[in-house]
Amino acid sequence: MTSPDPVSMMIDIQMGHSQAEKTENHNRIIRIAAARFREMGLEGLSVADLMKEAGLTHGGFYRHFPSREDLVVETIAYALADGETRGGLEELSGDNLTLTTLIDAYLAESHRDTPSRGCGVATLAGDVARSGARAKSVFTRQVKRNIQSVSAMLSAGDAASKRAGAIMIWSALVGSLTLARAVNDKKLSSEILETIRVELKALSGSSKKKK
Repeated sequence: MTSPDPVSMMIDIQMGHSQAEKTENHNRIIRIAAARFREMGLEGLSVADLMKEAGLTHGGFYRHFPSREDLVVETIAYALADGETRGGLEELSGDNLTLTTLIDAYLAESHRDTPSRGCGVATLAGDVARSGARAKSVFTRQVKRNIQSVSAMLSAGDAASKRAGAIMIWSALVGSLTLARAVNDKKLSSEILETIRVELKALSGSSKKKK
């Protein structure tokens, strides 16, 4: 049996380390971009600033992404998935997830105040509306999943009425959170969240009573 070539082994080890480091750097760029895009919008962060925050060189960006658009699309996908499990929503899983708990957590002031860790649908909708087809496709898939999830929480009505109710509820959640973040009157902001929270819970409660 031929003994392993020490030089080849060393090259293989170095290549493995290099690939692992590249993957780690790539993931760090995406995590930072996801937080900053939700805070500042898709056009609010330059590639230079992103790479600086990631501790990498500006020129190294293109070793990870063919273009800025590729970064945007991948980051949107990450931010949308991440927003389902963070930003005050991380406890909503399994048996804990009901329409009432969703409404309470989504319209909480803590969620309003942490856009960098919150729902990407609310923070990125305006930017995605002005983006290309790839970004819109990623966003559309997430919205469809959200509507399906909310629809599954509704107990009354046929499939069509549940879907209509889910669209209304999800739109109200995203819209009210967006408004609450946009106004500079904290009292009004909290009033928006509380009003929609109460109205949606009353609506969902009444719908459950219907035969």
